[in-house]
Amino acid sequence: MYDNICKFIAENFPEEFSTWLLGEAVILTSLEPTELSSEPIRADSLLLRQSENLVLHVEFQTRPDPEIPLRMLDYWVRIHRRYPRKQIHQVVIYLKQTESPLVKQNSFQAPNISSKFTIIRLWEEPTDLFLKTVGLLPFAILSATDEPVKVLTKMAARIEEISDTKLKSNLAASSFILAGLLLDKETISKILRKDIMQESVTYQLILEEGLLQGKQEGLLQGKQEGLLQGKQEGLLQGKQEGLLQGKQEVAVNLLKSGMNTKQVAELTGLTLFKVEELNKTKE
Repeated sequence: MYDNICKFIAENFPEEFSTWLLGEAVILTSLEPTELSSEPIRADSLLLRQSENLVLHVEFQTRPDPEIPLRMLDYWVRIHRRYPRKQIHQVVIYLKQTESPLVKQNSFQAPNISSKFTIIRLWEEPTDLFLKTVGLLPFAILSATDEPVKVLTKMAARIEEISDTKLKSNLAASSFILAGLLLDKETISKILRKDIMQESVTYQLILEEGLLQGKQEGLLQGKQEGLLQGKQEGLLQGKQEGLLQGKQEVAVNLLKSGMNTKQVAELTGLTLFKVEELNKTKE
């Protein structure tokens, strides 16, 4: 969900995004992952944009991932194969603060091969950078601050100043979601007005995603409970069938020894009718 929000921001504010990452406003057009290879590509956190001379490849990461260096190399090769004359600029943006050394690993190293990329740890980026740029505003809450509530309040004030209703609702929804990485929902709801988000495409997608996830989790839980109940019932049935079979085997042995059916029924707990049936088939 957080990856998709970041992609939404980057896709809707390309100038602000390219200025932040490239140092200048570059006109970038969409580059679909399918243009690079028919092999599976992890597209949920992947942003690909191209200009006449450059391809920008961005990965958004909520958590550290030891596979990132190799994946960046893999994408570099795919991009280079498709666009051998273009410069390739690769960036990994980590959203949530962590002490893991993986978020500082900016290269892939192996015998006879080396590949480097840029790393941005949002919690080390200056807050003002995002507060002063409308398109990057939702990232402000994840920047270098010890007062996230105060920053979110400033973000809300900036959003209130926006006259474009659609832009306002999309930024509010994006800010609401990213703030969830640091603050609880109740705190966020007190600062960001939910009514502003109602017209946001982002907000609607989030709701749909939440409903879908809820359905999936419900189905999974139902299956798990069903399997557990099935196992329990199966064990119970197995025990009952095993006990019955054991009683019947004992009953047959007693009948073969000459004991009458009434005595066998009393000793095994089987019905007289069942013992008489066993008596007929004991041979």
